[in-house]
Formats: sequence, C-alpha cells, structure tokens
Amino acid sequence: MNFVEELRWRGMLQDIMPGTEDELNKGMVSGYIGFDPTADSLHVGHLTQIMTLIHFQRAGHKPYALVGGATGMVGDPSGKSAERNLLSEDVLNHNVARLEDQLKKFLDFNCDTNSAEMVNNYDWFKSFNFLDFIRDVGKHITVNYMMAKDSVKKRLEGETGMSFTEFSYQLVQGYDFYWLWKNKDCKVQMGGSDQWGNIVTGTELIRRKDSGTAFAITTQLIKKADGTKFGKTESGAVWLDPKKTSPYKFYQFWLNASDDDAKNWIRIFSLKTKEEIEAIEAGHTVAPHQRALQKALAEEITVRTHSEEALKTALKTSDFLFGNGSLEFLKDLDNEEVLEVFDGIPQYSYAKSDLADGINVVDLLAEKSAVFASKGEAKKMIQGGGVSVNKEKVTGPDQLYNTDDLINGRFIVAQKGKKNYFLLIAD
Repeated sequence: MNFVEELRWRGMLQDIMPGTEDELNKGMVSGYIGFDPTADSLHVGHLTQIMTLIHFQRAGHKPYALVGGATGMVGDPSGKSAERNLLSEDVLNHNVARLEDQLKKFLDFNCDTNSAEMVNNYDWFKSFNFLDFIRDVGKHITVNYMMAKDSVKKRLEGETGMSFTEFSYQLVQGYDFYWLWKNKDCKVQMGGSDQWGNIVTGTELIRRKDSGTAFAITTQLIKKADGTKFGKTESGAVWLDPKKTSPYKFYQFWLNASDDDAKNWIRIFSLKTKEEIEAIEAGHTVAPHQRALQKALAEEITVRTHSEEALKTALKTSDFLFGNGSLEFLKDLDNEEVLEVFDGIPQYSYAKSDLADGINVVDLLAEKSAVFASKGEAKKMIQGGGVSVNKEKVTGPDQLYNTDDLINGRFIVAQKGKKNYFLLIAD
C-alpha cells in the first residue's frame, strides 16, 4: 500500500513537501500528528487526522500520536479569530489522559514492526526554561519568517491582534518536530491544511539547527456540501466520548449525511477499498432511497469509534424511533441510557404516586404532561386512533395506566401520530 496514493484517491491530500513521497517509498518511516487537549474528548473533526495515522500505519510506517500537554497551555492560533482561554495544568492533565485512551482505540500499539506510540510534549518542555528556549530555538527562526505565516497575518489584521503567547506557538510546535526528529527519528509531520505553516516551521528548524531534512503532508479540511461546518449539529459538536455524544446520536450524524457528503466521507472515514466503495456507490445510484452509502459509513465508523455492541444499540434505537422496533430493548438499558435514547425528544416529569391508583390516559397526557394542550384535543386524537402509549395504540380516553406500565420502573413512552415521541418520567 502506497500511503500518498491512498490519500490521493480518497480525496484527502492537500499539500506535500517535495521529496516526501520518495522518502516514504524507501521503507518504513516514522511520522506524527499532534492533538491539542483543549477538551477531554476528541470529536469527529479530529477523525480525518486519526484516519491519516491509521492509513500511515497500514502502509507499513510507524505512527506517533502526540498529545500536546505543553502546547495545550499555549493555544494554537491557526484558524482562530480570538485567543483561547488557557486551561489549568490539572484540567490539561485530565484531558491528555482521556485523549490517550481514545487514540488507543484506533491505532495498533502492539504490532511487531511498526507499533504506534503515544508521546506528550510536556515531557520535553517541562524542564526547558525560557532563556534556554529563546537561545537554543528562537535564534534559528526569524521574526520575518514567523510573521509571513497566514495564521499570524490574519490575526494581526484583525481587531484583537495576537499575544506573544500565541505568536510563539509555531516555535513550540516546531520544536516538537525537532525533538521527535532528533530522538525518535521522526521524519514526517502530518496535519490539517491549516497546520502547514506550523509544520514547515518544524522542517525549517531541523534544517537550520542541525542541517537535517524532514518532510510535511497536510490533508484537506473537511467541509459539508451545504457550506455548514463539518462535525457540528444543532446540539453542538459530535464527540467521540459516548458520554458526550451517545453512540445512537453518533450513528445518526453519519446516517443523516447528504448524498454528496456521504460520497466524500466514505472515502475519508472508511477503510473499505476503492472497489468496495465504488460497488456501494453503484448500488446507491440505483436505489438512493435505501441510503446504502450512509448506512455503510455510519455502521463502520460507529463500530470503530465505539463497538459492535454500541452499533447494535444504535440500530435498535433507530428501529424503535423510526421503524417497528419493540419496547423490549429499552428494558436492557439503564436509566441514563434510556434518557440518551430520548435526548432531544420532549420530556415531562410527574410524581410516581399519581399512578398508584391508576390514571386515565387523557389526564396523563394533558394534565400530568403537556403531550396535548387540552383534554379535548387528547380525546379527539385518541378516538381517531392516533395515540400510542408504550408502543400500543390507546383504545379509548378512559384507558388506565399504573406503576406496572412503567418501563424500568420509571418511564412511559407516548406517541402522537407515528413520529412524535414524548418521554414521561415518574419521579
């Protein structure tokens, strides 16, 4: 497998430094990508770089995943219009540990020849004092060189300007590359196209400080076909941590991709071969309503990020909400997982004692909750056969419900029509 060619046909390659491809064709090469621990989880926006490292390792090269315990204290100005809030050391350490756990799900750290390795740049910066840094690193890169970077020019042209802290970021990242080149024989740094300036600062530092040679590759920044930001939904970022974004919502993010996006994303986020993808595309063209591209992508990336079991739960949740799935699978979930299934769906709480002697469905849906605005509206829709409770059609306005009808001793699921769900929570 040729790494650069793999990136090309998948539509991932943006920039590549001359000589990089020749270097990679000589044999196993070590390369790295950095991840800043600004949060305690990665999100789908990081998946492009994770996939880059996966392809790099599959091509026979040795990947390093750098978690920026030091650079996270500075803040990368690339692509930012304002300076980020700096995090405390305790928060950064927590975030670093969480990111390391996540990255270990994607890369092979135990193979014989090219095992992935995790590094934290805090390890080499913690004892590097300021005077030593400006003498041993700063003297090799001119201010004119740093000012010419797009990430710097755009910020200096803005109203907020740029602090010295952020201005120095490219030197800090450049030294990361130098340290890994010097101590780990790391010859290639990869990243998103917005990182090109920081990456080539590293190659320049290696050249000027030790007359060494290093290389750079960047991938395209992922955009949605409609122009909106990739990885963002109405409820915010799509995280890799199942506690921040449930596997069901993660699966739905990919399943709801437009046809144009799915055609691009399946190349970037899947490990399927070109022939396999083209076969799925052909089937999708014949029957686009079956959403073969979206399903193939959503299933593969959900398993890789979470697990086969998480995918099964996501599929059962989808079938329950949008198909003819039964209520049984909810009984296998704990209360927190049930709430995740109904995240974004109207929820109403009431006292469990209200069910002690039984309550008629009209009072339950129009008085103890606001499924209906009035009892009259509730009765009318029930009589028309448009109301279900716990997946069973309500036969009349006098139908009673009691504590025996609670799912997991706490929940009742109401439906108004086929797709309007409501979760009633007895506390």
